[in-house]
Amino acid sequence: MEDKLAACTRRGFLRLGLGLAAGAPLALSSGCGSESHQSFTPRADAKVAIVSCKTYDSSEVQGAFSQAFTLLGGIGGLVSGKIVTVKANLTTDGTYENLFGLPPGDSYITNGATAIALASVLLSNGAQKVRFVDSAPLLETLDQVLTLAGWDVATLLALGNVEVENTRNLGSGTQYDRLNVPGGGYLFSYFELNHCYYDTDVFISLAKLKQHLTAGVTLSMKDVFGSTPNSLYGSDAGTENAIGWRGPLHGNGTADWAGINPPGANTSTPPVDAGSRIPRIVADINGARHVHIGIIDGITAMSGGEGPWAPNAAPTSPGILIAGLNAVSTDAVGVAVMGYANPLAPRGTPPFASCDNHLLLAQQSGVGTADLSQIEVSGLTIQQALYPYPQAMFRPMHAVRHQHPRAVPG
Repeated sequence: MEDKLAACTRRGFLRLGLGLAAGAPLALSSGCGSESHQSFTPRADAKVAIVSCKTYDSSEVQGAFSQAFTLLGGIGGLVSGKIVTVKANLTTDGTYENLFGLPPGDSYITNGATAIALASVLLSNGAQKVRFVDSAPLLETLDQVLTLAGWDVATLLALGNVEVENTRNLGSGTQYDRLNVPGGGYLFSYFELNHCYYDTDVFISLAKLKQHLTAGVTLSMKDVFGSTPNSLYGSDAGTENAIGWRGPLHGNGTADWAGINPPGANTSTPPVDAGSRIPRIVADINGARHVHIGIIDGITAMSGGEGPWAPNAAPTSPGILIAGLNAVSTDAVGVAVMGYANPLAPRGTPPFASCDNHLLLAQQSGVGTADLSQIEVSGLTIQQALYPYPQAMFRPMHAVRHQHPRAVPG
């Protein structure tokens, strides 16, 4: 596929630049299939920091964020006086249950302690407003959802100008905002999203270090997939009370959009295979809703999938935070830390054993680079942070969907 030119959408996107690329400190392979052989222009946003963080103690997490942002050159110039929107990962099958005897924030969703620490650092760097969002498939408001998920909402909101919104529908907005995909996209030329994803200066993805049953991994890029409102893209789309999972986007084995007409789709006959469909949608939505800072919480997380429904779920404790100025580059480092030597691996190679590689697709469409030789890694080296995840192939998500029909992959 021919490369597509990257284009910046509105308000505050980081400028691309020259001359700041440096090789990753561990010489991992960055080779891939013939369709990805191309020349790279070094990008100023291909910078990723890895820092140690062993617990969710508030002072330790806040210190880790401060250290990571300092390694990235500081964030004051990016967030000062700005509205900052943070996309959390609140994946659920309708309830927030403990997993491995641990709270959900210690395994499969964004931990409330990381949210509090991040908001504190953002506000101390001059952010005008910090807003936490996700399209949670529940009728409750997001503050109620966060309470169910174990967050200390009162402490979060008491930090200053902090607000939260469930973006599964219009929320506090009066219309859905259109975010265009530069170059026309693989499967979507635009998305219609809750106003929070448009009405912001800085967008942050706050993810977990997890594998994914359909997409191989779910890091800061896959987290953005969860921005799509259930009211437009879910199985019961067409009502503001929709809470159905995004089965139509997965396809459920159909060569159409499974009974809905999702806004922005550039084809009526998408791939039948979810392992082809979802990676392309992830690449498209990351082109439309650019991530200024990708964050991956690897303090504790899980392997085997993205939630309690994963048949091979197991706890992990890498003891790190990863942060970067481009989601594609951030996730490439995350994939390498998980023990997969080639973030640009083609389909059939773990972690993309049964799916196309959304990092590779995003790189081809100009969203960022996943080539480790083009990414400047600071703090811990990839080798120092290495925490190998299982290499096993997983069943596609639609194969376990009947067990948790409302689950929304994170």
